[in-house]
Amino acid sequence: MSTLNTTVARITQAIRERSAAGRDDYLERLQQAANDGPMRGSLSCTNLAHAFAAAPDDDKARLKGLHQPNVGIVSAYNDMLSAHQPLERFPALLKQAVREAGGTAQFAGGVPAMCDGVTQGQPGMELSLMSRDVIAMATGVALSHNTFDAAVCLGVCDKIVPGLLIGALHFGHLPFIFVPAGPMTSGMSNGEKARIRGLYAEGKVGRDALLESESRSYHGPGTCTFYGTANSNQMLMEVMGLHLPGAAFVNPNTPLRDALTIAAGHRVVELTARGDQFTPVGRVIDERAIVNGIVGLLATGGSTNHTIHLVAIARAAGIEINWDDFAALSKVVPLLTRIYPNGQADVNHFHAAGGMGLLVSELLAAGLLHGDVLTVAGNGLDAYAQEPVLAQGGVDWQPAPQQSGDLDVVRPVSRPFSADGGMRVLQGNLGRAVVKVSAVEPENRVVEAPARVFDDQQAVLAAFRAGELNGDFVCVVRGQGPQANGMPELHKLTPELGVLQSRGQRVALVTDGRMSGASGKVLAAIHLSPEWVDGGAIGRIREGDLIRVDADAGVLMAKVPEAQWAARKEDPIATEPQHGMGREMFAGMRAAATSAETGAITFGLRAGGEQ
Repeated sequence: MSTLNTTVARITQAIRERSAAGRDDYLERLQQAANDGPMRGSLSCTNLAHAFAAAPDDDKARLKGLHQPNVGIVSAYNDMLSAHQPLERFPALLKQAVREAGGTAQFAGGVPAMCDGVTQGQPGMELSLMSRDVIAMATGVALSHNTFDAAVCLGVCDKIVPGLLIGALHFGHLPFIFVPAGPMTSGMSNGEKARIRGLYAEGKVGRDALLESESRSYHGPGTCTFYGTANSNQMLMEVMGLHLPGAAFVNPNTPLRDALTIAAGHRVVELTARGDQFTPVGRVIDERAIVNGIVGLLATGGSTNHTIHLVAIARAAGIEINWDDFAALSKVVPLLTRIYPNGQADVNHFHAAGGMGLLVSELLAAGLLHGDVLTVAGNGLDAYAQEPVLAQGGVDWQPAPQQSGDLDVVRPVSRPFSADGGMRVLQGNLGRAVVKVSAVEPENRVVEAPARVFDDQQAVLAAFRAGELNGDFVCVVRGQGPQANGMPELHKLTPELGVLQSRGQRVALVTDGRMSGASGKVLAAIHLSPEWVDGGAIGRIREGDLIRVDADAGVLMAKVPEAQWAARKEDPIATEPQHGMGREMFAGMRAAATSAETGAITFGLRAGGEQ
């Protein structure tokens, strides 16, 4: 095994020490739950009869016996989301596979799954981030019947996988395997799609041309093929050891995808306490697995949303990480992939060029991943340097390619696209923010220009359409944090700001909101904390203030005389009630939400003081 990189080792140890009390408490609760023994044995006869009343006779006999493992299936299936539509078939495959392995499986419950692609720029987007914690709680409800020895989680997209994992970690004494659906086949090229979006933003093509372009891009079952949050989720589940190796990017409704789903059903039975390979999820997700997740995110130029989600996931396992950990690791983790929006290739091209197996192999050889971890495939991460192939009777694994099939898409550590991972922390008199520069050209990574101040993205778009965004400027969009309105993504701004930058204007974005996992070529200081509603300094910015966004030096500041800045009060915050599209139901969650840097968590923290 390669020697672990000294920075990776140092950051892991710092996390371990910082988290000691919380992690010890978590593991003690996990062990106590495991000590209680087989779950169904604690149920009364009435309880148990209710639990299997509708089961097939063969399953009912096994459930009565209390000796064979029972697996819960938690699914985010719906048939509106292309990424989740293929999951409709999975429960039947899993139930049969579990039976073949000597157990039973029951569909424990469904969790909500909304699509950010549908809600971008719409009121419903204000439910998106909050839905992560709803999914976590729904996972808890699904498993609360106390009848399961393990579980399988079916989900793919942005908030869904983090929510499922947070929920799973609250049942950390049980084994879990995560099963994805895979990406849709490739449609229109990402470059052509971006070109038409830009033309539409400028009014040079109509809505019919735009809709035709989008329909050719998003055209069938499976995950969107760009490398946004959904596909970053799948990468994370691999490097954190929760998928079967190589499961992330196999297309849906193919023999190999079905074989992998069946193999997951077989494998989860082996991981229960009734077998000899007991692998509870709370042991799989430890400090090393969390660091592996951060390294994978940096090496692939993954979604900035995971500077929020990984923090929340870690906290669910009693582990405390922060943005400084991301920034420190980014300095030593090279960028090894170029997948749209950080390049022109999609995830299918990445998969064909070597994919996750090659990526993990390279990072392990360079000592950038912890190899000595527990995974659902066994001890050690070496299994994830393999890729699945169809074999007689199911699926087998073989070594992944040792060389890239396309050096424009994935590269070895010896020839990276960039020496660092491109995720940086900015700080100054405006607070702390995250910036991803892997898709930002070096000449655009420092912008110092007058502020244009807006209270929502619709106001920015209106100013663009009116031709009012002239010259160099920093676009300040405030009131977009977790407590304000649920922290919607501001992805609708990407084409317009990109158009202005392509015209030669110096442009940057500063916001207490989020951008999409598809954050692209415009310098964007996002997740600014504290947010406006929480007394954040973004509320002091006035139209015309000189703002410096310096991704190279890690600086984010208003260049206002210090005495004037200190005396300036935050602008009053609009108190317009948030009604419609269900937003009124989430008022309590918004009020409870912690800051972006502490995971925007809506339960378990703020009531006792944000930690």
